[in-house]
Amino acid sequence: MASTEDEDADGERRVVSDAVGVVVLGACATWSLVTAAVHGGRPEGVLLAVLAVTAGYAAGRVFGVLLPVAAPCAAALAGLCLTLALPRLVPGPDTVTPLGHAGATAAVLTLSAGAACCAAWATPVPVLRLALRLLAGGMAVAGATLGSATAAVTCGAVLLCSLAAGRMPHRGRGLAGLALAAATVTGLTWATAGGALPGGLASSLAEQLTPRRIDLWRDALDLARHHAGLGVGPGRFGELSPTAAQATLSDGKPHSAPLQMAAEQGVVGVLLLAAAFCWMLFALWRAARPTPIVLSAGAALTGLAAVAAVGNALSFTTVSVGAGLLAGLATARPLSVEPAPGAVPLRPARTAPRSSDDRPAV
Repeated sequence: MASTEDEDADGERRVVSDAVGVVVLGACATWSLVTAAVHGGRPEGVLLAVLAVTAGYAAGRVFGVLLPVAAPCAAALAGLCLTLALPRLVPGPDTVTPLGHAGATAAVLTLSAGAACCAAWATPVPVLRLALRLLAGGMAVAGATLGSATAAVTCGAVLLCSLAAGRMPHRGRGLAGLALAAATVTGLTWATAGGALPGGLASSLAEQLTPRRIDLWRDALDLARHHAGLGVGPGRFGELSPTAAQATLSDGKPHSAPLQMAAEQGVVGVLLLAAAFCWMLFALWRAARPTPIVLSAGAALTGLAAVAAVGNALSFTTVSVGAGLLAGLATARPLSVEPAPGAVPLRPARTAPRSSDDRPAV
């Protein structure tokens, strides 16, 4: 009876989170069409990103039910092999790290580290759990080998958060902390673009982020101030940004997802982007999976949000699919009962051999 009630409650939680996801992603697609219709923009990029997240989330839910350990493990290995075989992910102009392809590489490795940590918490075999955590640590080494310090930092942070998640009984506080971390990085990006930081910190960040990227952020913020309602239209930043127009090789993006949404789709676009991230955390909060799995996936998605705040990682379909896939894997309910964190598989008790004296009397 109790099992039936738990299943009904879990089903209700999933229905609510899925319904919220449909509303949020549908609103993102609809608003991009509205702003494109007003300003003649190109909404294809936003529509493709929404479709990629949806497809990845659906696939993650399916494979997470059938293969709760093998699916995230395969996803982690696929992400690692992809970045090692194709470090640039797609053809295009080279940009300075962590701009462009380097940002996408950091995002894929971060999501792969999160998938490996989820698989580690899902398996009851101690040796396999250790191997999967070493795989997650290998993502950081791979990022450093490829010249992406951002990947090394975010992958290491995901692994540390995953290890700490085993001692956190309440997932709500952990997810709230992750949301605060993402908001802090976004706020620093916005403050840097607006010149609101102290001189010493601003000059230090400008040296790390490159002056060209700071100029791109300032152009995006200026466009957002003058077109706060509807923005300038999706895909039109490159046409209206003086910094992008002066560059010999430019992808026409400000290399910051929040600032790009503010410039191209106005305040509503920024709110919808934040709503999409909050929906993923909300789905993780209501998931029936163990808390360490939920927080490991949340840490990886937060790392992706940080990378996207200072780069154009979300412009790559691979990253959008990976984000949806990880969220789906972490919110799926496996067919088999999952062991508690740190548990080992139970062995059947041995039965003592029956002696001749134990034979029943005839």
